[in-house]
Amino acid sequence: MALWFEGLALVSAALFAGGALYASVAEHPGRMKAGLTVAMAEFGPSYRRAAPWQASSAALCLVSGGLATGLTSQWAWLGGAVAVGAAIPFTLVGMMPTNRRLLSGRSLREEEAARLLTRWGSLHWIRSALGLSGLIVLAFAALLR
Repeated sequence: MALWFEGLALVSAALFAGGALYASVAEHPGRMKAGLTVAMAEFGPSYRRAAPWQASSAALCLVSGGLATGLTSQWAWLGGAVAVGAAIPFTLVGMMPTNRRLLSGRSLREEEAARLLTRWGSLHWIRSALGLSGLIVLAFAALLR
C-alpha cells in the first residue's frame, strides 16, 4: 500500500511541476510575445482550464505524500509533498489578487494589464520552483527507497 501512495505522490508532483514549468517557460512568455491584446484574450481561457488540473495535482500530491510518510515513517515523502502542496496557499494568498484583476472581465488600461501580466509571470515562477523542488525531493525518496 505504501508503494502505491509513494507512486501517486511522485506522479502527481511530476504532473504539477511539468504543468507549472510549461506555463512559466513556454505558455506565458509566448502569450506575452503575441502582444497585449492577445495575451489578455488568451489568459482567461487558459487559466480557467489549467487551474483545476494544477490544484488537484498539488492536493493529490500533498495527501498521498502524507499517507506515504504515515505508512513508511520516511519524512522525505511528506517534505516533497508539502513543497508541492505549498503552491495551493501561495496561489490563494499571493497570486489570487492578481488573478482576480486579470479575470475580472473589466477592461484594464494597457499599462495596468501589462503590469499585471508581468507580475503574474513572476509569481508563477514561484509555483514552478515549489513544484520542481518537491518533485526532486520525492524522486530522491523513491531512489533511496
